[in-house]
Amino acid sequence: MAVFLTLGRPRIRFIVVFFNYRSMNMKPIYLDFNATTPIDPEVAEAMLPYLHEHFGNPSSSHWFGLQARKAVEQARQQVAALLGCAPEEIIFTSGGSEANNMAIKGVAFRHQHKGNHIITSTVEHPAVIEVCKYLQERGFETSYLPVDQFGLVDPQQLEQAIRPQTILITIMHANNEVGTIQPVGEIGAIARGHSILCHTDAAQSVGKIPTRVSELQVDLLSVAGHKLHAPKGVGALYVRKGTELDKLIHGASQEQNLRAGTENVSQIVGLGKACDIAARNMASHMKHMQEMRDLLFHTLQERIPELRLNGHPQQRLPNTLSVGFKNVAVGALLSEVTEIAASAGAACHASTVTISPVLEAMSVPLEYAAGTVRFSTGRTTTREEILQAADSIVQAVRRLAREKDRTP
Repeated sequence: MAVFLTLGRPRIRFIVVFFNYRSMNMKPIYLDFNATTPIDPEVAEAMLPYLHEHFGNPSSSHWFGLQARKAVEQARQQVAALLGCAPEEIIFTSGGSEANNMAIKGVAFRHQHKGNHIITSTVEHPAVIEVCKYLQERGFETSYLPVDQFGLVDPQQLEQAIRPQTILITIMHANNEVGTIQPVGEIGAIARGHSILCHTDAAQSVGKIPTRVSELQVDLLSVAGHKLHAPKGVGALYVRKGTELDKLIHGASQEQNLRAGTENVSQIVGLGKACDIAARNMASHMKHMQEMRDLLFHTLQERIPELRLNGHPQQRLPNTLSVGFKNVAVGALLSEVTEIAASAGAACHASTVTISPVLEAMSVPLEYAAGTVRFSTGRTTTREEILQAADSIVQAVRRLAREKDRTP
């Protein structure tokens, strides 16, 4: 924790930092790979030339521009190879949020003459939910499908929600909080059967599990670079050939005349390389992440019998573990284990607890939801880190339980 003290002139600040004594002699353990991933060394190496000597504008016709253009097109091929689509179906964006906005708003405004109804779910990322709310203020209607206790959408219920005015179905591929993988292939088939466009936010799944667009049967798919060891600030949108969108950013004709603006060459190169690495090592990375995830879960479960698993037990991302600690305040728990980086499933205030909308939609009991932590493993997570983290977590839970018992 850091406290900022202003003394004398406003521009002079002294930063006093207080360390948790338990973490001073321990290497921090990163278990928050769903939040962001470190840039892969191969990715960084591939990017370097485009930060220095190959600085040209990809739209320029001279040698410098051609080197940049070749790099962008190679990256487009690498992203397309991972998704199993044509390179010209890949549009580079500034990240997953822009890709979602581009897909949903692009379809809504281009096809509003056909209808004004969108179907999504209650467990989507804010980059989808907030876009739908924005469109609702402009005359569109949205159906928010419920999920079951595991966070799954029911395809039959989805089909029943379709109206003559439905123009888009947008359901995420894998949930960022609990890891549940939606039956997007089945949903995509339903959409095609009704001639409705289908989009999936695949920010959390691309690079972790197979995301072939032919199997998912989607028309649009969003990619976020920083979720698969590429830089922050770059992403992509798959747009099936023939799918018509309104432009989100107007200007020149870059990116198939769908996204104006000079391409961010170095970051696009990084995304391409990250997709190449993911395609090359998919099976081994999946196996390792799942082994580390399961080791953490089983180690915690053995020592904390009342531990609750959130999300589907099998149909889940190989790296994602959302668990609820019964009658434990998540804020207090995370403050006890400052040597571990993880994400909370609830926010605690003076007299209230704000539960994650995802956990709420799954009807997770309050005594578990208020103590939910998401741990997400990565390619570089080690067995030693997992065992060390598990030991710290168990000790912290037991300390908090003793303190609670002493409280009158």
